[in-house]
Amino acid sequence: MKIRSDILRVYQAVHTWGGICAGMLLFIGFFGGALTMFKGPLERWVSAPVVPVQQLAPAQVDRVVASVLAQYPAAREEFTLHVTRHEDAPAPVSWQAGESGHEIDLGLVRWQATLDGDGKLAVTQQQPSLLAELIDMLHRTGGIPGTLGEEYLGIYVMGVAGVLYFLALVSGVILLLPTLVKDFFALRPGKNRKRFWLDAHNILGITSLPFHIVISFTVVVFAFHDQFYDGLRGIVYRDQPMFAPPAIGATPRDATKLLPASELVRRVQRQAPGFEVTELLYMGVESPRPIVRAAVASPRHLVQAAETGFVIIQPYSGAILSTSMLPGQGNTWSSLVAPFFALHFGSYGGMTVRWLYFAFGLAGAALFYTGNLLWIEKRRKNQLKNGPLPAQPRRTANIAAATVGVCLGSMAGVGACLVAAKWLHAFGAHGNGAYLTVYYTVFLACVAWAFLRGAARAGSELLWTCALAAAAIPATSLVAALVPASGMWAHTSPATLGVDGTALLLAAAFAWAARRAARRASDGALDSVWSAAPAPAVVAAEPARRVGT
Repeated sequence: MKIRSDILRVYQAVHTWGGICAGMLLFIGFFGGALTMFKGPLERWVSAPVVPVQQLAPAQVDRVVASVLAQYPAAREEFTLHVTRHEDAPAPVSWQAGESGHEIDLGLVRWQATLDGDGKLAVTQQQPSLLAELIDMLHRTGGIPGTLGEEYLGIYVMGVAGVLYFLALVSGVILLLPTLVKDFFALRPGKNRKRFWLDAHNILGITSLPFHIVISFTVVVFAFHDQFYDGLRGIVYRDQPMFAPPAIGATPRDATKLLPASELVRRVQRQAPGFEVTELLYMGVESPRPIVRAAVASPRHLVQAAETGFVIIQPYSGAILSTSMLPGQGNTWSSLVAPFFALHFGSYGGMTVRWLYFAFGLAGAALFYTGNLLWIEKRRKNQLKNGPLPAQPRRTANIAAATVGVCLGSMAGVGACLVAAKWLHAFGAHGNGAYLTVYYTVFLACVAWAFLRGAARAGSELLWTCALAAAAIPATSLVAALVPASGMWAHTSPATLGVDGTALLLAAAFAWAARRAARRASDGALDSVWSAAPAPAVVAAEPARRVGT
């Protein structure tokens, strides 16, 4: 396919600058997104054991619910019945102080209720770990602090980055079209490092193009959904409500007359055959509008939330109030929107799709990393034959240092937070108040180190830092297993062992990459920002370039 060269230059400019402006932010978003594919196992890994995981008969669970409502008025506002129970939710019933807010409450306190050995109600208070929630927030905001109105500022910035990301994808495909057949699967290692990184970049981009298009589109939707809804209300719905809330009753309700939880579970199962009921969220059981939101999961269906769909049920009559968030049972709008949510969250296909999304997430991060490397390589001043060593432009050196510091710093920061979760507990402190301090300390230190040492030296050193942080995760679990008196814990379920195993594999990958980076810094071309050899001082500015170069 022939495309005019001036048109290609414009698309190249869009692709390059769209990628450069959004690349590092999207790297953090994709890395965090890959981890949130296993948000559940991460929550379980960092959750200190408070009570043993309780598997009670349905009648016993009904007794726990009735006893909690009778003895703890705060639970009547909102409580959760955990139908399936793990390390992070070992008891059948839990509730928390205050209402669930939009922002993460780092001081959150939760109560858990179960039966003791004598069949009596046993209630414990705990401060649950919110590390998995914070990683999810890192994924959604890119780590940008602050709020704008009622929303995190970073979510809007990520929305803008999503637009640039989409433009970079489209322009990248157009750029590759003329050589698509010839260069698609070409990966040419050798002395021409620019060609190698371009081949790797193209393979990653084309093979995962549908995934990236879905992610870029849904990132924009998630960032600006309130504005979309406001627009729909003003143009389409006008005086009609977009979402019909359950009807308000005439009088407050009596919590002692709730249907047994086991009966609600049976009714939800009849309404959603093939789904597993994972939890029931009771809201306002004594109010005129009591509802229960039942979460249902199935790997065979596209569901609207990160892991589950929902059925809304009336807890006194057992009437099904809404199935609009069940696959195939919503209105036209829900049917159109739900697949996009499911495709973004990877909430279908079970563990196979989650591992696939995990790989796509890491590959997506690598796509932005290689994009920056290409930009750096393209602006590299080459040494002429027998000529003096050229000075590299300052902005090239700065982009290289920022790429290394931001990308590797974000990964090292997350690893350090995971390790801190158990070690802080061992010394009597709780991680929630310290996670942000730990993450931003490590992240900013890595960025500062990259600028202080230069990209070449810092590349290898920060990769070793990432390797140590990743290796410390299973090492901490091993210490906890060998020294129970340490105050730490080592869960042994397959999901939590998977966290340790994955961290060990990542540590090996980081170590391999660190050795490669060190070799390139010592033996690579001297006219490169990736060379650790002494070089002439960087120059402040380059001559003006043509568009797209």
